[in-house]
Amino acid sequence: MKLNPVLIGTATVLATGLMLSGCSNPTAAPAPASGTDSGTVIVSSANFTESEIIGNLYALALEDAGVKVETKFNIGSREAYIPALTQGSINLLPDYTGNLLLFLDPQADVSTPEAIEKELPGALAAKGLVALTPASAQDKDSVAVTRETADKWNLKTIGDLAAHNDQLILGAPPEFKERPVGLPGLKDHYGVVPSKFVPFADGGPASVKALLAGKITAANVFTTSTDITDNDLVVLEDPKQNFPAQNVVPVAGKDKLSDAAVSAIDAVSAKLTTEELLKLNGWVSGSQKLEPAAAAEQWLTEQGLVKGK
Repeated sequence: MKLNPVLIGTATVLATGLMLSGCSNPTAAPAPASGTDSGTVIVSSANFTESEIIGNLYALALEDAGVKVETKFNIGSREAYIPALTQGSINLLPDYTGNLLLFLDPQADVSTPEAIEKELPGALAAKGLVALTPASAQDKDSVAVTRETADKWNLKTIGDLAAHNDQLILGAPPEFKERPVGLPGLKDHYGVVPSKFVPFADGGPASVKALLAGKITAANVFTTSTDITDNDLVVLEDPKQNFPAQNVVPVAGKDKLSDAAVSAIDAVSAKLTTEELLKLNGWVSGSQKLEPAAAAEQWLTEQGLVKGK
């Protein structure tokens, strides 16, 4: 992606989210009913670890529900997997509401979670795709700094960086330079114009390493990244909502999932909070070093969603 994880405090992120846990959501499409349990569902993921973890959650939950599953993980970016979903070479994968909508419609209104909620179904339908019920879990873009920099410059919000534009060196994925929520958005919303932009092809880990080494002064970090808590980074508040809500949302080809498949995926989404997603990421990237499939199976078993082996 992702451009993704938490966060100024998970509570702040969740407060700005779609508030989907435990309630119905108009983003969700009606459950496709034309599929059958005998049909194979090809589950995929984007080319980053968190997406693969969630893809494994879907695949294992489907298998436990008696659905035949094939997996094709790490298929690439949206430029690769949206056409694959449309063409039917894959059938299901996790995405993130705000960035997905902007990809489908660059002119879409992503100023509020409610606007995303309203516009996403139509944008997907135009591609022959549907969204199932999103999770409350979010993996948003953020701007993070070290604790030392936050204290030195008295930083609380992204806008506070504007007073230090001449010293500000920002690290982020290359696409951050042009995307509406990247440098253009920081300038338009907050007057933040870094003196230098440093692109990092692998996204978070490399930029965090540079941040800790003092080679950059701020970094684009996803809010479910364990680098935030592990390194005591300060995620700056985004009061003008430059970064849209990014709830994890299962996306599928129209009529590719049976009722049993939809129910199994909805059960996963109902349990997947931001805190739980951060825990899953920690199992894979932390000291346990679990493979995404193993982490997914452990979590699903703990949540009572599969029987386990």
